[in-house]
Amino acid sequence: MNFIFSLETAFQESSNPENAVAMAKYMRNHFAFFGIKTTERRQVFKEIWKQNKLEVSQNSRTIALQLFAKEQREFHYCAIEILIKELKKNYLKEDIHLIEKLITENSWWDSVDTISKYILGEYLLGFPDEIDTVVALFSNADNMWLNRSVILFQLGYKEKTNFDLLKTICIKQQSSSEFFIQKAIGWALREYAKTNPKAVKEFVSVTLLKPLSRKEALKKYITVRKIIVI
Repeated sequence: MNFIFSLETAFQESSNPENAVAMAKYMRNHFAFFGIKTTERRQVFKEIWKQNKLEVSQNSRTIALQLFAKEQREFHYCAIEILIKELKKNYLKEDIHLIEKLITENSWWDSVDTISKYILGEYLLGFPDEIDTVVALFSNADNMWLNRSVILFQLGYKEKTNFDLLKTICIKQQSSSEFFIQKAIGWALREYAKTNPKAVKEFVSVTLLKPLSRKEALKKYITVRKIIVI
């Protein structure tokens, strides 16, 4: 595909070996990088995308998978950004298989968190009848990143958040020893606290959450309280 070839050429020309080492180290050396910082990477990416707009629009899923299969992490970011834009309000029911693949391959917090909120979350807004099925499937999976994704998919829902469902998911995962699960529980609760702080505070007070989850969930409340006391 011309788009992928052009993007790869542009990224190679913009590569920075020194940055690449630092960026890989930040990601605990899980991925290789070209060493292109976010602002520059997006500028290059958007220009190539603009030049190949029709090709990307007509082949967004295929292109995203091909980019996600490449070694450098910058390609994975581009794949996710393509799907966020191209599939918004255009999801197919079978896209859940694509979403699961993206969550479980090349998995780390940076990709999974974005996919959870902006892709899985949007998908389930479009197919609300699939929520129970997807939540059950992902929360019972042996893959920690799938578990994390269903804790986080409602991050942008605000008043549309199904808090009963969020509570059920948090309780199911409350005993997890995984850092990324404990952190996700706290983050999801803290985010919903922006909409309904009383409900979150009450839930945390009666639920045996791990200390990290509890701390993260109440972080904003504790900070505000300290400021008021001072």
